[in-house]
Amino acid sequence: MTETTIMEQMKSRMLDIWTESAFSHVSSFNWFDDLKAVLSEFFDVEEANYYIYDADTFLQLKWNHSMTKKINAIKWIEIESFFFEKSFTFVPLLPKKCLTDGEVAILLRDMENQPLGLLTMESTSKWKKFSCSSEVNDFIILLSKLVQTIRKTILLTHQEHQYRNLFNVTKMFHSTFDIGQILEGTLNAIQDAFPSFHSILILSNDQERKTSIPYKLFDYTSERQATIEAYVSGEITSELATDLGVRLLNVPIKGKQGIYGIMQMSTPLDYLFSVRQKEFASLLASATGNALENAKLYIQSHRLVADLQLINETSHKLNMNLSLEEMLLFLRNQLMKSFHPEQTCFVFLGEEEEYQVSSASSEFFHRIDGQLYIQHVVNHFIKMRDPLFIADFNRLADLKYEYRSLVAIPLKEQNHITGFSLVLHREPYFFSFDSFKLMQSLIQHSSLAISNSKLRHKLQEMVNRDHLTNLYARKYLDKYVETSLENEDRGVFILLDIDNFKQVNDTYGHQVGDEIIKKIASIIQKRTDGIGIGARWGGEELAIYFSQMTITQGIEESKQILAQIPKQTNPSVTVSMGVSVWEREHKVTFHNLFHYADMALYEAKNNGKNQLRIFEASHLS
Repeated sequence: MTETTIMEQMKSRMLDIWTESAFSHVSSFNWFDDLKAVLSEFFDVEEANYYIYDADTFLQLKWNHSMTKKINAIKWIEIESFFFEKSFTFVPLLPKKCLTDGEVAILLRDMENQPLGLLTMESTSKWKKFSCSSEVNDFIILLSKLVQTIRKTILLTHQEHQYRNLFNVTKMFHSTFDIGQILEGTLNAIQDAFPSFHSILILSNDQERKTSIPYKLFDYTSERQATIEAYVSGEITSELATDLGVRLLNVPIKGKQGIYGIMQMSTPLDYLFSVRQKEFASLLASATGNALENAKLYIQSHRLVADLQLINETSHKLNMNLSLEEMLLFLRNQLMKSFHPEQTCFVFLGEEEEYQVSSASSEFFHRIDGQLYIQHVVNHFIKMRDPLFIADFNRLADLKYEYRSLVAIPLKEQNHITGFSLVLHREPYFFSFDSFKLMQSLIQHSSLAISNSKLRHKLQEMVNRDHLTNLYARKYLDKYVETSLENEDRGVFILLDIDNFKQVNDTYGHQVGDEIIKKIASIIQKRTDGIGIGARWGGEELAIYFSQMTITQGIEESKQILAQIPKQTNPSVTVSMGVSVWEREHKVTFHNLFHYADMALYEAKNNGKNQLRIFEASHLS
């Protein structure tokens, strides 16, 4: 068979290979099996390998049913000198790595004379004879054209599939603002494009995630350096993770305004990603980043409206002249409704690091475990004035705590921290940064109303109490007793008058007289704590009212006060007492009750003083 005949037959066979590959629409490398059959038929070649050129590297291709695996990489710079002004060589290219003696390496080039691929095969006698002929260059050119055409066909098939996938994913992205769907669509697209790879999404902490798709949170303290580099730089990074037994490709998920995470793919250690694969992964990640960004902006716009409504509703409610406890209970409900904490607390700071936990706080904060969190926040505000936002409390503490997410916002009065609100949740990273900023705004808007409520309470206390004795004023006592007459079943009203008080003032002076009144007032406050109230009726006259107390109990309390006053005053003084008692069936008015007590007091004065007299409303029945 002549060389010309051989070339004609090889051209015919290679045309058959090209035709079968071009119209099969199968994106694989089965064509090389057909090429090996041609090499075997014409040159008795039994062993041959092909290396595809990509990114200045030749990668050996081996095809099986599980995956196309890239192994035995050869850098072009390492073998370029072997092919200076020639297309094939009989010398071993890289001993101990690829070729052995007796093999031939054929360099295939494209139309611009750039490397296209590398064919290695055993050097048979037929090949040696043919390689010395004038037809060998035509054969190599023909082979190069075949490989280039098939490669384009395979590339187009791959690209068609991947970009159709990308188009469908992008189309879905444009039809939804559901972040969960976007993340699911992204990972499904990766798995469809690279079915043999393991893929995972590593997301920044500020993303809202409602998906069953596997993901993990990006953490600077635990992520691999190449992953952090991709997240910070916004550029693709690759890492040979020998400790994990895989090669990692980190593709940043970035939009126009920021980077939202990393799309990470894991392959065998000997796999190298092609430029085309990286380009597709980058396009997919960018589409995901833009979709997340649009969804986030959409969610933020709706949230902004809801946030403004929340602040407006809260401000309106808190300006309705509520008591402090009513305000805090309402604010607690707003926090629970909007941020879903598991524990909520309001703390008011005093001097010397003292603090008071509001009754509107969760029961947890009245126990020792809750006090630990409060003390941590108190210590923070002693040193700093900024709000406290802790994503994982256990990272700051030596011990492991039940609640790991913590947010504390200061309550301020004229730029002075008077207290704080505190919320907790068991899950780490439960409160987003957006939630933290909204909570901060809500508490800041509420601080003024809380300060005003505390001020009103102080002013009301000043109105309700006598400035000398700190007992209640007569007007407050009137309302208190009238309310008791309407809502309770019984009570004891006492009027007491300091005996010979004018003589005390004349002898010792009015300042001593005032001290005596204050001392008697102190005795009354201690005796009435929790069971009644004391009031200054006028001058040296004081009044006491015991709620829900029987006549026997009232007489006993009166006797105790009567006995204590001479012992605890200096100079020692005595008092006279008039006691009136009522029960619901008597249907007395406060005017009657006062009148009866006044009559009893008059009787005690006239009978020698330093004694008590009782007037029972039943005497009139």
